[in-house]
Amino acid sequence: MKRPTMPWNRPRTGSHRIRTRARARLRRIPLRLRLRRTRGRLLRRLLIAFVLLIASLCTAAVVAYRLTDIPEPHPETVTQSTVFVDDKGSYLGRRGPVDRQEVPLSQVPRYVQDAVIAAENRSFRTDDGVSPRAIARAVLASLTGGERQGGSTITQQYVKNALLSPEQSLSRKAREALIAIKLDRTRSKDDILAGYLNTVYFGRGSAGIQAAARNYFGVDTRNLTVSQGAALASIVNIPSYYEKAGSDPKVTATLRARWTWVLDAMATSGAITAKQRADAAFPAFRFYPPGTTEGQRQYMIDVAAQEAADRLGITEDQLARGGYTVHTTFDLALQDATTEAVKNLKTGKSGKDGKDGKGITLHTAVVAIKPGDGAVRLLYGGSDYARQPFNDAVGGAVEAGTALDPFGKVRLGAPLADLRKTPAPTPLKLASAYATVAADGVYATPYTITKITRDGRQVYTAHPDTRRALDEKEAFMVNAQMSQTSKTSEPSKTSAEAIPSTPSAQKAPQTSFTAGAGGGITRRTIWSTTQDPQLALTVALFADRPGEKKNTTVPAQLPNDPSPVGSAEETAAQIWRLATGGTG
Repeated sequence: MKRPTMPWNRPRTGSHRIRTRARARLRRIPLRLRLRRTRGRLLRRLLIAFVLLIASLCTAAVVAYRLTDIPEPHPETVTQSTVFVDDKGSYLGRRGPVDRQEVPLSQVPRYVQDAVIAAENRSFRTDDGVSPRAIARAVLASLTGGERQGGSTITQQYVKNALLSPEQSLSRKAREALIAIKLDRTRSKDDILAGYLNTVYFGRGSAGIQAAARNYFGVDTRNLTVSQGAALASIVNIPSYYEKAGSDPKVTATLRARWTWVLDAMATSGAITAKQRADAAFPAFRFYPPGTTEGQRQYMIDVAAQEAADRLGITEDQLARGGYTVHTTFDLALQDATTEAVKNLKTGKSGKDGKDGKGITLHTAVVAIKPGDGAVRLLYGGSDYARQPFNDAVGGAVEAGTALDPFGKVRLGAPLADLRKTPAPTPLKLASAYATVAADGVYATPYTITKITRDGRQVYTAHPDTRRALDEKEAFMVNAQMSQTSKTSEPSKTSAEAIPSTPSAQKAPQTSFTAGAGGGITRRTIWSTTQDPQLALTVALFADRPGEKKNTTVPAQLPNDPSPVGSAEETAAQIWRLATGGTG
């Protein structure tokens, strides 16, 4: 029987024997010679593979670029706070979840722009929106688990801060680069720089250059000096550390070194002249954290915010997020000076939180109004907003006592008609009544807002609301009664020559008037008013103590030593001099 032919026992053909002998000869050839003979073919294959890889990567990059959209900014990066300023434009404070207000690039001095570029991305105006070297460092760090890398361009920083999440990953970094490139090709450099300056964090709670200029130097962006601009540009690097500049010597010294480096770079690039560099002096910073007067200003902001929201027909929350600039009637310098004057008010011995040993709390409220107009120039509502957010000047019911006596024999028109029926008016209400007398009987509704702007447009303008509440002759009679009453009080600053002889002469003199509830050693309230046709100033001094029910208070007797009347009049006279620049 014939055995089957299997693959392994088939007879070998000639070609098979030839290949076997060729392989045997090849094995006898050294490896070095074999590689030399096949090197050209290997190189060609590697080159083809590399070209195909590059082509694939380029195709993927092009596809990814075309599929990448520029996202809208995060809501929190476009939310703006509302800023309050005084009658001269000085910064009072803000309302809103984020301290940020947008400004057009035209309001940012060119040297401030150049300072930021010198500090953060010197090739900004010529690059393509990305830094290949920085990207390579970031990729290497992600692959090796090393420390996270920075050094992104301004365009990349803007994309990261305003358009993407803060997630640190290779894919997010790649998307950041693609968006930065697309942004650079579709937007102007000025648009990108404006977006960056309006969103980058500067410390001290400041998002954007405008908030930073106010929080560090108390000025608007357009008023920044070369030195101040270089300082803000230096802060961007580590804002949480540098925000203590001016109050921490070590931080200040470190920032000064970086500030010098930025200015030197600006001088080298021609962004500033040699004279500007030589004249630059390290700037003085606003103290951080804020002092006690910052909290006191919140009384003013509370009142102004409520009025502004009412004038615009929106809620206070909408106002806070709306990016408005509210121009108030307040005189910030006078307000801060009044805070210091009241702090030194001599009202007897008191302990912590203004309380004496019997638990009596002393209160002072100060209101200054422009007669015939109604603009509230000064509004002191309490010594410590953090401890007592309630505003004594606009909400406090202070027993009037004899302070209403001058109005007792005249006919009062609206809205003062019910004044005599109010035994405990607010200081603002009684001060507006006194201002009516100073304006020959013309009542002006008190207001705290002169105008409101948004995005450079004026959206509200105040117009004084006036009406006659007193006949001119009766206003003269009230003024004369105030003067005569004051002459019998202790001690009076009003002389007989201050009493006008005719209604037409009423506008010339200054009248001082002190009255209140209780007498002698049982004084409960003191009202001290000084007025002329330009200003009516009222200081109300009163006290309270805990009531029998929890969280209630009842009126209390003012300390007798020193004299509360003398203290109130002295304080009123001091504030009057500050307000008018006079000596009386």
